[in-house]
Amino acid sequence: MVDEHKAHKAILAYEKGWLAFSLVMLLVFIALIAYTLATHSAGVIPAGQLERVDPTKVRSEGPWADPTQAVVQTGPNQYTAHVLAFAFGYQPNPIEVPKGAEIIFKITSPDVIHGFHVEGTNINVEVLPGEVSTVRYTFKKAGEYRIICNQYCGIGHQNMFGKIVVKE
Repeated sequence: MVDEHKAHKAILAYEKGWLAFSLVMLLVFIALIAYTLATHSAGVIPAGQLERVDPTKVRSEGPWADPTQAVVQTGPNQYTAHVLAFAFGYQPNPIEVPKGAEIIFKITSPDVIHGFHVEGTNINVEVLPGEVSTVRYTFKKAGEYRIICNQYCGIGHQNMFGKIVVKE
């Protein structure tokens, strides 16, 4: 009887330890989430700063209308690429940029939802008609990078590829 009572107390202490550990970890996770929300605003678009375009005029007006002027230098070692994702391709194609430069991709669509995923990078953007998706990236290696549409956009979706050529 005494041994059984000691065993019960040992199990109770063991369970209390795990409960205390679980509660402490829960509080740590909540504190980390609160800290991240308070100090990091990456990906959050402030009210009124969402860039929009008229999808019916995007091919004829604005920076997406002229594919020869789609990639422009906007600062020292910084370029902006205006990319149009449409059924079933990308414009310009290929996109030529220098190695080591910061590239600001501004991507929109005139027709349906598309994806803009660049293989071998962490670029993965959903492209909505009428909205401009913006992502920054610096290519550290020269070479060719394939752009893939990862949102089903219609019967020719499987053939929707583009290419980024990063030059030395």
